[in-house]
Amino acid sequence: MPLKPTTRRQAIATGAALAAAAALPAALAQPAWPSRPLKIVVGFPGGSSPDLMARTLADPLQGLLGQPVVVENRPGAGGNVAAAQVARADDDHTIGLMINGNMTIAKILNPATTYDPLTDLTPVSLIAVAPLLLTGAPGTPADARAFLEAARRNGDKWNYGTPGIGTVAHLGMELLKSRAGLGAVHVPYPGNPQVMAAMIGGQIQMSLLPPGLAMAQVKAGKLHAIGVTSAGRSAVVPDVPSLAEAGVKDFQLEIWNAVAAPNSLPKAHVNRLATLLTEIVRRPEVREKILNQGWAVAGTSPEGLARRIKADTAAMADVIRRNNIRPS
Repeated sequence: MPLKPTTRRQAIATGAALAAAAALPAALAQPAWPSRPLKIVVGFPGGSSPDLMARTLADPLQGLLGQPVVVENRPGAGGNVAAAQVARADDDHTIGLMINGNMTIAKILNPATTYDPLTDLTPVSLIAVAPLLLTGAPGTPADARAFLEAARRNGDKWNYGTPGIGTVAHLGMELLKSRAGLGAVHVPYPGNPQVMAAMIGGQIQMSLLPPGLAMAQVKAGKLHAIGVTSAGRSAVVPDVPSLAEAGVKDFQLEIWNAVAAPNSLPKAHVNRLATLLTEIVRRPEVREKILNQGWAVAGTSPEGLARRIKADTAAMADVIRRNNIRPS
């Protein structure tokens, strides 16, 4: 016998309630994320700029996530050892603090690189940016226009130093040479401390250095601050003119660091991390701490970082191809 309308509605309601009750344990069984400590892998040693940035983020991120956030240093190959570790991670609890070289030029410069930044890493958020500072040795002109004119006049008699072949400083200087008509010869060193020592000692005449590293020597009168590579003056070193002010056209270069994740990390977790990181870096006390480290806060969405990666990859790939740069 067919059910009466009221009875039918009751049956439907009862069935829906039973289905919801059956689904409830499954929903409750899904673990919150993160469910254990979150690891930030850094490709440089303790005390380095990326390490300081990761530790600046770790404490407030821990407070927002409700789980410990641990920084793990895995130096090697200019940060690529750590980047490869992040790319291979499949535990949903590993992310990385990357420099731009790891996420843009690594595979283009060296096809043997064991990860592909464009396919194996997921952009989370651009954390902070800074220009590089064209720095001159003692005995070179301190004025930007006079310095560049002296560099043109001396051609390949002048040398420039970088922390290695294929670094942003190396590619940036080759780009600057083409924009400003310079002929200086590249001399690679193990790191920026050795570059500065060589400049102070007169073995090289110039370099592109992170402002946070170079300005102490500039203030001590041991090096000249010629100009920054940003389009205009930078909040990081507001008293230093841009190279554009010295007549260098169509030249802009920034270094940056960012948080990336394995491409296996669910999109919901990526978006949540991006939101929290953006909130953290915009806190006044965190912004001030990052500025004191020589960086200007960015804080972007995953899509914003992806756009930056695409643009910088294209620009640096062009420099690599034009100059036939190969890894050492």
